[in-house]
Amino acid sequence: MGKQEKVILVTNDDGITAPGIRALIEAVRPLGRVVVVAPDSPQSGKGHAITIGVPLRLEKVDIFEGIEAWQCSGTPVDCVKLARDKILHAKPDICVSGINHGANHSINVIYSGTMSAAMEAAIEGIPSVGFSFLEYSYDADFSLPAKVAREVTQRMLASELPVGTLFNVNIPIVSEKDYKGLKISRQADAKWVEEFDERRDPHGKKYYWLTGEFKNRDTGEDTDVWALENNYASLVPVQFDLTNYKLKKKLEEEWKDL
Repeated sequence: MGKQEKVILVTNDDGITAPGIRALIEAVRPLGRVVVVAPDSPQSGKGHAITIGVPLRLEKVDIFEGIEAWQCSGTPVDCVKLARDKILHAKPDICVSGINHGANHSINVIYSGTMSAAMEAAIEGIPSVGFSFLEYSYDADFSLPAKVAREVTQRMLASELPVGTLFNVNIPIVSEKDYKGLKISRQADAKWVEEFDERRDPHGKKYYWLTGEFKNRDTGEDTDVWALENNYASLVPVQFDLTNYKLKKKLEEEWKDL
């Protein structure tokens, strides 16, 4: 009996018609049976949101030759939940999310729909990874990100990974000639300093447009931001246990009289 084909769930947050998900599908197609479940419209910045109180719709679509694909009216997390329960009826061997149009390094991981889809799969015990390309352009060249995605996915499928494995991979805007490889990194201490630009619509009513500037307060050379600035792709092992264990230990010692 031959070796059983690996099942690869592909999702994203930019929507099922985004060029990034097509690049990811083509990258992992040789590695197993690919099933796509992705939002029917862009869902960037949705974080770990789920749909409650309104019906969810799933529609089979024929837009990737030879690939089973479904579009979902909900969030990226909804897509993963429905894929496992209603389409696959089992856990896939891996979940790959992306390739996102734009960075998801540092604090962006908290807001990212791309990473939240992968995180939902990891919560279910499925090894998962989110891929993001620092290029925001719709017609970006995804050659290098696709190469990185295939290499990482292939390595994950061949490895014995702990339950809950979740990787955040970001790829720089750089030529393949100048690309230095993959660097295992930590999440940088960096964030967006946000402002709301106040404007008025044609009726004179106020509305607000979110703006901001990215600030990196981290001087370490082991961070995802440093790796990307130096022509590496970054891979950060992420966890969904948000407990601050260092502070927990301190409180156990100092607040034990409560």
